[in-house]
Amino acid sequence: MIIDLFRNPQVYLPIFLMRIPVILIALTIHEISHGYVAYKLGDYTAKITGRLTLNPIKHLDPMGTVLMLSGLFGWAKPVPVNPRNFKKPKRDMALSALAGPVSNILLGFIGVFIYMVVLRLFYSQILAGNTFYIALMNFCYVFLSLNIGLAVFNMIPIPPLDGSRIFLQFLPDKIYFGIMRYERYMMLVLFLLLFTGVLGSPISYMIQTIINGMIKILSYLPFF
Repeated sequence: MIIDLFRNPQVYLPIFLMRIPVILIALTIHEISHGYVAYKLGDYTAKITGRLTLNPIKHLDPMGTVLMLSGLFGWAKPVPVNPRNFKKPKRDMALSALAGPVSNILLGFIGVFIYMVVLRLFYSQILAGNTFYIALMNFCYVFLSLNIGLAVFNMIPIPPLDGSRIFLQFLPDKIYFGIMRYERYMMLVLFLLLFTGVLGSPISYMIQTIINGMIKILSYLPFF
């Protein structure tokens, strides 16, 4: 993304600028969802630390945000969760972890819905080259793809990503909590997989598959 921006700023600068508000929305809603579900399950840590807020500054991780702006996969500052406050720690950790990706999937549905409505109502304007509707469609697609990308990336079962708290809960308690003790070191494995490009193709495939599925689901509605 950054290389393309320098090579052809006229084409890629608008897309780069569109990514900024989308990333702020996607990461903020993702983290609030974690904290809110944890709060409803009995853990008030996120509320006490001021993380149940729409202020994106509270949720942004510098490196994760830069990576997302660069066109790679990124992350936010994790919402603090204390499993000791849950009645069923493994189950409730999984539910609070699942809330983040689910929120991005729902945002993705909003994006693809608006995209298809604009395409349906203003198709002739788009064909005629109306810059407003073309820009609106591009924004909706950026909104859709970034939210789905964030959801898919976070479902990878490598600590500290959400997928590890969802899928590893099926392991025996001793193994589960043993793995979680070393999640900081496993982050290095995640960085290695990310920067070597090993994760790129399978994640991109999953993102496109989900987007295609969303479009197909909405195409069954009478309006479309």
